[in-house]
Amino acid sequence: MALQDSLRSLNELDISDLNLENIGVWPGPIKFLLCLIILVAVVVAGYYYHIEALQLQLARVESEEVKLKEEFEKKAFQAANLDAYRRQMVEMEESFGALVSQLPSDTEVPGLLEDITNKGLLNGLEIGSIDLQPEQSREFYVELPIAIRAVGSYHDLGAFISGMAGLPRIVTLHNFNVAITGENTNQLNMSITAKTYRYKDQER
Repeated sequence: MALQDSLRSLNELDISDLNLENIGVWPGPIKFLLCLIILVAVVVAGYYYHIEALQLQLARVESEEVKLKEEFEKKAFQAANLDAYRRQMVEMEESFGALVSQLPSDTEVPGLLEDITNKGLLNGLEIGSIDLQPEQSREFYVELPIAIRAVGSYHDLGAFISGMAGLPRIVTLHNFNVAITGENTNQLNMSITAKTYRYKDQER
């Protein structure tokens, strides 16, 4: 009977009679339908709002996943090559130690000057002067410039330069200047700067 009453009220319903201010007097089926529509709208809106937040979270997690994979691959590569890295480190320390051992300490500089003098004399040069110049501090080492003046033939000067390369300590040559001495074209006057180096850790 109630169903027939509801259907009869729907048939007799005029849409223009529906007023939001009088929802309470609307027929039951209309109110039920309205509540159902509102419920569906709320569920759908909540679902999409929640899904959007989850999608943003998923994007962040995927981005972190890519970074973590890259870090993992990098660390896995390092771990796989750890023994090789250790061997390289040992070789580098040995090479560094060998280079540092070729840098003279303060007490060895006089011996180095003597070696340079002997190289010049053995190659037939007349040593005019060997003067220590002011030290020049660098980031990891100290340069010790040595100004050398010598007189000799072209071949003697060449032999002297080659002999300097054979010194047990690191010595580099700079600022070559060769000129003829007087009327004797066989004798050349050479000025040159030899630089040796001291490791800064040896400073106190």
